[in-house]
Amino acid sequence: MLNQAVFLVGGFGTRLGKLTQSTPKPLIEVNGGPFLDILVLEAARHGFDDILLLSGYLGDQMIARYHDKKVHSANVRVLVEPAPLGTAGALKFAAPQLADAFLLANGDTFFDINLRALALELPPGGGAMALCNGVSGVRYGRVRFEDGLVRSLDAADEIKAGPINGGIYALSRDILAGIHDGPASLERDVFPGLARAGLLRGIAFDGYFVDIGIPQDLERARTELPARLRRPALFLDRDGVLNVDRGYLHKNSDLEWLPGAREAVRLANDRGWFVFVVTNQAGVARGYYQERDVRDLHAFMSEDLALAGAHIDAFEYCPHHPEGIDPRYRKACDRRKPGPGMIHDLMKAWPVDASRSFLVGDMAHDVAAAEAAGIKGHRFSGGSLLDFVRPLLG
Repeated sequence: MLNQAVFLVGGFGTRLGKLTQSTPKPLIEVNGGPFLDILVLEAARHGFDDILLLSGYLGDQMIARYHDKKVHSANVRVLVEPAPLGTAGALKFAAPQLADAFLLANGDTFFDINLRALALELPPGGGAMALCNGVSGVRYGRVRFEDGLVRSLDAADEIKAGPINGGIYALSRDILAGIHDGPASLERDVFPGLARAGLLRGIAFDGYFVDIGIPQDLERARTELPARLRRPALFLDRDGVLNVDRGYLHKNSDLEWLPGAREAVRLANDRGWFVFVVTNQAGVARGYYQERDVRDLHAFMSEDLALAGAHIDAFEYCPHHPEGIDPRYRKACDRRKPGPGMIHDLMKAWPVDASRSFLVGDMAHDVAAAEAAGIKGHRFSGGSLLDFVRPLLG
C-alpha cells in the first residue's frame, strides 16, 4: 500500500509572466484558494497520509502555508532544493525523505483520476504513468504504449495523436539509482530508460485534465474547476452493506466483506464520486468497545480497500444512544440514524452535489436518514453490492 504522495512544486512558472513574479505557480488562486490546495486535498482524500512538497522557487511561501500542517489525516511537509535541479534532480535530492514506493505528481496539473487505481499498477523497481486521453493540440508530447507498457515519449510537436503524459506516477524508490547528481529530468533522463527496460507501465484514464502553466489554461481552470470539484456522493451504511453484520463489530479479525463491497467502492471511485460511510455505533454507548476501536477498524478497512484500488473519503459514526450505560454517550443525537446529522455534516464539509447523491443501507432507518437529509435512499437486502450500486451510479 502506497502511503506517500510527493508533489513537484519548485518550478519558476515563467510562461505566466507577472503572475509568478512574487507567487509560486502552484499557489496561484484557483477556486478561492491556492491551486495546490486542491491537489493536496485530492491526495489526502485518497488516503495518502504522508504528503511531501518538493519546492524551490519562493520556497519560503510553501513552508509558511504547508510545512508541518495537516490536511484531513495527512501530514504535510515541505523540502526546498538548494538550487534548480529539475524534476529528477529534485527526487534525488529528496531521497532520504522518500518511501520505498510513492505517488508523484506535478504541482501545476489537475488530473481527475482514481489515484489508488494507479498505485496498484506499480511494477517492482519501475513506475506506472497515468495517461490522459482526448487532449488536443501540440502543446503536449505524446506517449506511445502497447500491451500496457510505455514504449516511448515523443516531444511536443513531434506527433499530435495519442495520449499524453498526465503528470501523475506511481514510482519505486529504486529508480533513483539511475539519476545522476545535479540537474536532471524525469522525462528526458529517467522515463526513456525505464521504457526500454519494460519497467514503465501506462494506464489510460479519461478524467478531466487541466495544466495551469499558461494563461489560457489557468483561466480555464478558474472557470471549470469549481463545478468539476462538486461531486455526487455515495453514502454507505457499514454493517450489513459493506461487511457482514456480526452485531457490534469492532475487531479487525471479525471483519468480513460482503460480496462486491470493495468493488462497489472502487467503481464509485473510478466514476469520480465521493464515497462516505455513515454508521451508528451504539456499542460505544453500551460499553462494548471504545471510540478508538471504531477508528482502528475504519483504518483497517481503508488499508484493505487500498489493496483493491479503492478508498473511502470519510467515515462518520455516531457513538450515542439514549439508553447507553456510559453517561458520556447516553443521549438522543441528531447524528444517530434515522437522524440526518452525519449526512448533513458531510455535505457541509465536502463539495457534494446532493441532487445526484444517494445512500445505500440495509435498514429502514438508513433510508429515513437519507430522506431527511434531502437525498435518495435505497434499501439493500443482500447479494452483490456491486450489482446493486452499478445501475444507481448511472
